[in-house]
Amino acid sequence: MSGSVAMEREAESGALGPAHGVPFREAVRVWARIALLSFGGPAGQIALMHRVLVDEKRWIGEVRFLHALNFCMLLPGPEAQQLATYIGWLLHRTKGGLVAGGLFVLPGLVSIMALSIMYVALGSVPAVAALFFGLKAAVLAIVLQAIVRIGSRALKNGVMLAIAAMSFVAIFALDVPFPAIVLGAGAIGYFGGRIGLKAFLGGAGHGSAAAGAVLADAESALGEGTPAHARPNLGWALRIGAAFLALWLVPVAALLLFLGTDDVFSQIAVFFSKMAVVTFGGAYAVLAYVAQAAVETYGWLKPGEMLDGLGLAETTPGPLIMVTQFVGFLGAFRAPGNLNPYAAGILGGILTTWVTFAPCFLWIFLGAPYVEALRHNKPLSAGLAAITAAVVGVILNLAIWFALETIFLERRAVATPFGSIDLPVLASVNWAALALSVAATVAALRFKVGVLSLVTGGAAAGLVYHLVTGRL
Repeated sequence: MSGSVAMEREAESGALGPAHGVPFREAVRVWARIALLSFGGPAGQIALMHRVLVDEKRWIGEVRFLHALNFCMLLPGPEAQQLATYIGWLLHRTKGGLVAGGLFVLPGLVSIMALSIMYVALGSVPAVAALFFGLKAAVLAIVLQAIVRIGSRALKNGVMLAIAAMSFVAIFALDVPFPAIVLGAGAIGYFGGRIGLKAFLGGAGHGSAAAGAVLADAESALGEGTPAHARPNLGWALRIGAAFLALWLVPVAALLLFLGTDDVFSQIAVFFSKMAVVTFGGAYAVLAYVAQAAVETYGWLKPGEMLDGLGLAETTPGPLIMVTQFVGFLGAFRAPGNLNPYAAGILGGILTTWVTFAPCFLWIFLGAPYVEALRHNKPLSAGLAAITAAVVGVILNLAIWFALETIFLERRAVATPFGSIDLPVLASVNWAALALSVAATVAALRFKVGVLSLVTGGAAAGLVYHLVTGRL
């Protein structure tokens, strides 16, 4: 107790610098490494950050990591990118957040842009399709591995497991909206914490044996104190808020002013700005919303192309929400105006990425200091922990959805008293996809094969299968 008080006093006096002994140059290298290996969607990316930042580098403790994750789960946008921004900000102030969050996006931006150009230039090339065929099996294994890893740490007792199960049933069978699941879980956890239920107040160190030993905050490089820059400051909040609002909305206003509301670039800027504010639950939750508007309202994509874009995003590093860049690229490519179609597509993709991610930095830089100040508020922490448990159930639903898309060629809607659910047509199983998925999952869970090896191995296996059989 006395050590904790002493550290808090050091933080109050500013004795603890923003990096806490972590050189900024080393942090840049680590964030670049994380960005290049961030395959497998948000679950895999969060697990990767945990392994590197908590287990390997010991820069941030388990409880603090989960506290930051719980906050990011509440925000619209990609939680993994926002978590990187949050931790980078904790370690090295605003520049740390910008570097961590920016690098997290950069490999995906470059990869999706290159693949989008190939998509419109080459069309359906069998060899390329074969690579994606194998990559999907590897990505499915990565997502399953991440669910096991995150679940073993977040589902610390039977109550948290029950919340995850109810969350899964709610979204899979009852079609309950993701925001409603988040709010419901948060309310359960908050009031459970208020009345002192131990199931909601247990520390991160009380995880299951499968989770292994965890790093206490006090033993991490960051410590358990609050850095001086991480305390709430109204003046700083107003300045940083104004700066990022301008970076985000001034380009949107300029496009509307000079090009009008009917121009494709204006439409992209407005639509994806709105999406950045109202969509929760990451790329999968965004998929139906964006697909409907892009296909039916704006005509940017043809039916089925949204899934092609998601396949590209699944097999490249970075947030899955980068699928929106593919949408913006195709929208501008097909309505280039006086521009070269490829130039218009590149500009459309960059614009989409800008208005999608600029708000993410705004949410973190504005909200994180206040979340840090409430880190020891037990009812709030209990509510956030319950949200994390609920999200495990949501991610499980998404993994099942992806498995159905990967392994089965057909699905059918089955009526239930509460609506309908999609189940696979067993006769439509793709045995090659199933075999590759099982092999990749065994490699990930049993033999702990790394992400990069899984991805490259899956792609190679898909290509070899196509060359040998001529099929996919």
